[in-house]
Amino acid sequence: MNIALGIEYSGRNYCGWQKQSHSPSVQEALEKALSEIANHPVEVSCAGRTDTGVHATGQVVNFELKSERPLKAWLLGANTLLPDDISVTWAQHVSDDFHARHSAFSRRYRYVIQNTRQRPANLSGLVTWIRTPLNVEDMDLAAQALCGEQNFSSFQAASCQSPTPFRFVEKVSVIQWNQFVVIDITANAFLHHMVRNIAGSLLEVGKGTQDTHYIEMLLAKRDRTQAAMTAKPDGLYLVDVGYPKETGLPQKILGPLTLPEQLS
Repeated sequence: MNIALGIEYSGRNYCGWQKQSHSPSVQEALEKALSEIANHPVEVSCAGRTDTGVHATGQVVNFELKSERPLKAWLLGANTLLPDDISVTWAQHVSDDFHARHSAFSRRYRYVIQNTRQRPANLSGLVTWIRTPLNVEDMDLAAQALCGEQNFSSFQAASCQSPTPFRFVEKVSVIQWNQFVVIDITANAFLHHMVRNIAGSLLEVGKGTQDTHYIEMLLAKRDRTQAAMTAKPDGLYLVDVGYPKETGLPQKILGPLTLPEQLS
C-alpha cells in the first residue's frame, strides 16, 4: 500500500530535509513517528529536499505500508508524535507507481523578505530581513528573464550534483505586501541553492546596485562567480508541488499573498 502525505514544517531547528548523522533532520523526525504508527520501519521519499533553515507549507512525501492503517492515523497519530514544528496536513492512498519526487511536474517556492528599518523579532528565522529600501518593480522586471527553459549555471551551487544545469521556469513574480517583499517562482525542478542564488541577485537589483538587465546578463554568462551572494535560507518556503490530476492529490490554491498573510 502506497500512502502520500502533505507536510509542513519550520526548518529553523533542522539541518534540512535529508537525514544526516551529525544533526537532526525533518526526514528523521517524520520517519520515526510514522514507523511507530506502522509498527515497522518506514522510509519516505519527498518532493523536494529543502536545505538547512528552509521551511515548507506544501511538502509532499510517500511511503509503502505493509499493513493497513486508517488514514486518520497518519494525521492524528503522526501529529501527536511529531515535534511542534512539523505537521502532517493531509493523508491519501495513491497508486503503487506514485513517487513524491518523480511523479511531480512542478515545484513552487516563495522567498519572503521583511523590508523594514528595524529587524523582526517574532518572525526571526521565518523571513529574511533587508533594511535597505527595495525597488520591487525593478526586481519583478529583472526576474522575467528567468522564464522558459534555460541554462541556470549562474545560479547553481558548486555542490549541486545535477547532471544538467537546464531547468524550465514556468512563472516568476516579485510583489510587495505592506512591509513584505515576496519572490514567487515555479519551475519543473530546481538546482541546489537555485532559488536562494536568484534571490540574492534580485536583491542587488532591488537595492539599485545592479540594473534590470542583471539577471539576463547572468543567464548569458553561465558563471556562478558573476552572480551575487547566496541569500539566507530564513525566508524560503516550499509552498506547492504540482502533480497530474489523476493522482487525486489535494490541489492547493495559492493567491499571491497567502504566505505573508499567514506570517503577519
